Order: sequence, then C-alpha cells, then structure tokens
Amino acid sequence: MLPLPALIAIGLAGLALLLLLIIRFKMQAFYALILVSIVVGLAAGLPMTTIAATETTPEKLGIIQAIIAGVGGTLGSVAVLVALGSMLGKIIELSGGAESLAGKFTSWLGPKRVGIALVAAAGVLAIPVFFDAGFIILVPIIFAFSKVAGLNPIKFGLPVAGIMLAVHVAVPPHPGIVGGSTILGADIGWVTILSLAISVPLAVLSFWGGKLLNRREFAMIAATKEMFDSFGVDKPSANAGLEEGEKAPSAFTVLGLILLPLAMIMMGTAVAPLFEKGTFWNGFLSMIGQPIFALMVAIAAAMFFLGVRRGWSAAKLGEVMESALPAAAVIILVTGAGGAFGRILTETGIGGAVANVLADSGMPLLLAAFLISLIMRAAQGSATVAITTTAGLLLPSVSVLGLDTIHVALVAVAIGYGALGLSHVNDSGFWVVTRYLGLSVKDGLRTWTPLTTILGVSGFLLTWILYTAIPMA
Repeated sequence: MLPLPALIAIGLAGLALLLLLIIRFKMQAFYALILVSIVVGLAAGLPMTTIAATETTPEKLGIIQAIIAGVGGTLGSVAVLVALGSMLGKIIELSGGAESLAGKFTSWLGPKRVGIALVAAAGVLAIPVFFDAGFIILVPIIFAFSKVAGLNPIKFGLPVAGIMLAVHVAVPPHPGIVGGSTILGADIGWVTILSLAISVPLAVLSFWGGKLLNRREFAMIAATKEMFDSFGVDKPSANAGLEEGEKAPSAFTVLGLILLPLAMIMMGTAVAPLFEKGTFWNGFLSMIGQPIFALMVAIAAAMFFLGVRRGWSAAKLGEVMESALPAAAVIILVTGAGGAFGRILTETGIGGAVANVLADSGMPLLLAAFLISLIMRAAQGSATVAITTTAGLLLPSVSVLGLDTIHVALVAVAIGYGALGLSHVNDSGFWVVTRYLGLSVKDGLRTWTPLTTILGVSGFLLTWILYTAIPMA
C-alpha cells in the first residue's frame, strides 16, 4: 500500500479531476464518476484484474470488479426505491393532487396565512415528488395567490422552494439520501423518521427566512414578468393541468397516500422491535415497514384512488407510471456511479487514510460529513453526487467508530443537509427557482443561495443536537 500522504494526494486529485470534468468540460456525471474511479484505482495501485485469495493474503478486487461491486451494492435497494418513489410522485403530480393540497391547507389556515399554508403543503408534497417537478407544479398556484394578493411571486415562492429542497436532500425516497444511506449502511427507516422530524422546524425557518430575505422589492426579469402579467386566473384552480372532465382528488386522499408509506416505515422501525424476534408481529411489522414494501402498497392505493376510481383507463395509468422512469433512470445511474467511486476509495485505502486524517485532526465525524458534502455541492452542483461521494469517502470512518443504528442514520442526514446549502449557478434547481420567480442571477445569489445555506446549516445543527442528545447504544 502507498504511504498515507500519497493516498491523500491521490484522493484529493481524484476529487479535483471529477469536479473539473463535470464543471469545466460539462461531462455527464455518471460517465465522469466511472472514469475518475478507474483513474484513481490505477493511480493508487489497485490490480487491473482480481487477484485470488491465498493462505496468507485476502482476495484483492481488480479495478473494474470493484466498480461493478460498488454499483451493484449501492443499487440493490436504491434502484427499486427511486423507481417506486418516482411512480408515486408522478401519479400524484398528474392527478391534480398538488392543487388540492394547497387549496385545503389555505382553507384550514385562512386567506391571511396563505404563505404558511403554501409552505406546509409544499413540505408534504415534496416527500414523494422530486424538487424540480414539485416546484414547477406549484408555480401556477403561487402565481394565482400572488395576483390575488397583489404581491411579487417571490414572496410566496421563495420559502416554498426552500422547504421543498430541504425535504428533497434529506428525506427518503429521494435518490441522494437513499444512495448515501445505502453506502453507509444506514437504516432507511430511521433516516426517514429523523429527517422528517428536522423538516418541521426547517419549514418554519424557510417561511420566516424567506420573508426576511424578501423585505426589499426585486425587479422581475422580462420573460417572467410577461408570463406573470398574462396569468389570467383570479383564484387558484383545483383543476389546473387536468384533462377536460377530470376533477382533482380530495386533499385528504392525497395526504393519506403520502403519509401511508411513512406510517408503515415508522411501524417497522419503531414498533416492530418491541416484539420479540421470531414472533409473528415482529416479522409482520418488519416486513410492512420495509420502504420497498411500503411504497408498493402506497402505489397500489394511488392507482386505485387517483386512477381507477377517477376514471383513468388501465392504459393511461400504465403510461403515467411509465413516464416516471426515464428521469429516475438517470438519477439511479448517477447514484450507482457514486457507489462505485466510494468502493474504489475503500479498496485503495484512500477512505481509511481520510479516516486517519480526521481522527488526527480532531474534527468530529458529523462536522466533516456536513462540510465535505457542502463543498462538493458548491463545487459541482448535484446534491446526489455530493451525498453519494461524501458517503463513500466517510464509510471507513463510520465503520471504525462502530456507531449504532440511530447515529449512523444521523451521519447520513448530516451529509444530506450539507448538499442543501450554497445552491448557485451550477445547480439546475437554482435556474428553475430564479426563472420561475423572475429573479436575475444577482438577485438569486442574494436570496435563494443564502436561504438554502441557512436551511442547510440549521438542518445540520439540529442533526448535531440529536447526535449528542441521543445516548449511544
């Protein structure tokens, strides 16, 4: 094995090369991750093909075999979770469920609390729906309420986008956090419970933080102003985007479908251990609490309540579910490539070298998890790449420390919140938010970038409080 300084240098050079390929040369993230994995493996001295075990030495994986093992190990559950989560989100998206949720939350909280209602509805909708798609779905509702109130759409839209991104980076079944959790061996159920608990105060912070950043008036860019001025709706429509004759589902139905898999996962995580292992109830609750099983049940319910019962044909339902897969496929592949890069870092000993450096520096693991993820996110823009790469880099450190289930889950959550901050011009989400809300690049850097960073740091601090307050098992 190479000396520790050499391994560290190779690891840093590999990260720099990855960022250069993605940022400077606009290389597709999946290809860039696999390419850098090969380069790092060669530089660190991994064998070109697998060396069989002998009586004195263990098996040594070759570079390509390590990449295959990394992709396979990561995607064993990630691919299914991301695909199922995408299907559930797409059914809710195309059924008009977002409009129903926003309208119901507004009626509950009253017209004077429209901003709070939209943030609450957005936080719930963001659980099954990807950030970009979910925000775009809510834009007509944001425009409608803004016109009625005579306000710039950024007043409602900024905090809505903030909480949606906060949920996207830290709450399963979103791909980045699922991939990072899988690499670390974190329990998805505990990651879900902990990240949902932290999301509640973050929603409040997104509302007030957005309000604070909105104190001044921002001029709308011409394209958005034209779109906003021509938006001829006097009140929010519950049928926006639906085909003629279709009616949006009730908010209670949509809310129930979103909460159903969460409740099942929590049953498996928190209730099943109360029964002795090997008993019927332990086995039953453990099975229904598996995220894959819970999402399968939720999709079946959504197919009936949002599809069949509302007149969708079997063909249309199949088309809706099929349309969710192309976007999910790209994310799944990038997540798998992140797992391959992590496996290479482990096989070469670079991950162990990083663990030694962290131990010698005295930097707490949780802080390192957050900062590395934050730097990776700021440098290359993709939250998924930031989370999976950071998880692979820190896997040896997590293994050496022997953390219990809850604390490993909290490390995964901290990595997720690192990927929330510093959203700027290399992030596709930055452009979605700024263009739909009419912000110039300069104004986006004054509002959206600070809000994501405030939410990311706050999410990390809340995670750290839980990490120190919960006794280690």
